[in-house]
Amino acid sequence: MSDDVPKPLGLPFDPIARADELWKQRWGSVPSMAAITSIMRAQQILLGEVDAVVKPYGLTFARYEALVLLTFSKAGELPMSKIGERLMVHPTSVTNTVDRLVRSGLVAKRPNPNDGRGTLAVITDKGREVVDAATRDLMAMDFGLGAYDAEECGEIFALLRPLRVSAHDFAED
Repeated sequence: MSDDVPKPLGLPFDPIARADELWKQRWGSVPSMAAITSIMRAQQILLGEVDAVVKPYGLTFARYEALVLLTFSKAGELPMSKIGERLMVHPTSVTNTVDRLVRSGLVAKRPNPNDGRGTLAVITDKGREVVDAATRDLMAMDFGLGAYDAEECGEIFALLRPLRVSAHDFAED
């Protein structure tokens, strides 16, 4: 869709607000239903927008996150198990993600000298170039959160943090 063509406006009402009203009539007020539905819809919107930005680089957001994680590591390499731990994903997902990055020439794999059975994922020079370019594009579109200012983004982060703590994503300070 070209930038000069207006986007369709969507529904003439908020379907989540409508569902909330109907829910209240049938089962009573449950604010968490409207909240989770809004969060899930926001996740769909953001993932679609972010994936559209990284797709020209041969990436998905999951692959982009793995590349970023590797760039943040001191040597540009991490054990596969550490990648899964940091990204909070199943080992099979890490293997699939890294294998696709290897096929794209963005990551290499090598035996872990500190763990005879382990494998290290190593970002390549091409991987560094791609992650830098994709990051510039994502930052230019505010990671899809351009409807919010910096303070509101901080509030969103703070609002979601207790949920992540209660899910044991990390030990709270």
